[in-house]
Amino acid sequence: MIRFDSPARAALRNFAASSVALAALAVLLLLAGAALLAPWLAAQNPYDLTQLDLMDARQPPGAAAAGLPGHHYWLGTDEQGRDMGAAILYGLRTSLVVGLASTALALLIGVLLGLAAGYAGGRVDALLMRIVDVQLSFPAMLIALVLLAALGQGLGKIVSALVAVQWAYYARTTRSAALVERRKEYIEAARMQGLSPLRILLGHLLPNCLPPVLVVAALQVAAAISLEATLSFLGLGLPITEPSLGLLIANGFQHLMSGRYWISFFPGLALLLLIVCINLVADQMRDVFNPRLQKQ
Repeated sequence: MIRFDSPARAALRNFAASSVALAALAVLLLLAGAALLAPWLAAQNPYDLTQLDLMDARQPPGAAAAGLPGHHYWLGTDEQGRDMGAAILYGLRTSLVVGLASTALALLIGVLLGLAAGYAGGRVDALLMRIVDVQLSFPAMLIALVLLAALGQGLGKIVSALVAVQWAYYARTTRSAALVERRKEYIEAARMQGLSPLRILLGHLLPNCLPPVLVVAALQVAAAISLEATLSFLGLGLPITEPSLGLLIANGFQHLMSGRYWISFFPGLALLLLIVCINLVADQMRDVFNPRLQKQ
């Protein structure tokens, strides 16, 4: 008996064909789970001043904790006595929230505008593409810097700045896919049936435009996390009360020359591991959705 796999099952099987992508996905899920469970996994809340002890400040990795009997700071502490392991867990959570929230909002805005432009064509398409071209002609970092200089620091503000930076990528990708799909027979059949443009856009055109957009979204999560880390390192991203991995790296940068490498090194390692894993998963997603790009 011949068995036909569903598209979803075939995609999962193709994704699982890469052991590197599976390992990256496993590490990524582990990091996300640790970040989600940070309040329960961490021995202290590193941003609750009542739980900190200055006697534990700048302790090297593996040092015993004075304020927490029986506990060791396996990744050391910073100048305020914060457990770097706990700080990294909380920082991971903030970085992931920023990356996922900004990507989701930018995806929503960009996809809707790209669908409208690709389906309508004409002046609507020309106007939107000129706006996209103008935005993409400027470096993303420059746009984010200008916006944050005007908006100030804060989680919501940096998410807004990242949305403003990212939406154009989704609009252009969706528009390109929509231009191809709108000429196909199933769209013509939907028009002949008298379906409304909104129903054609959301019910027929959108599902067939999503695969390339999802690959871009996966890559943009890593890009958003990296950009937020850079902005926080420069002092324009998140305040100290909303720590991210970039802010943790910045806090320890001044101590590198004194030999206290661990304050910046371990958050930097966590950031590198997070971004590499996301990119490896996104790369395999690209191969799954477009088999012609698979490596021979």
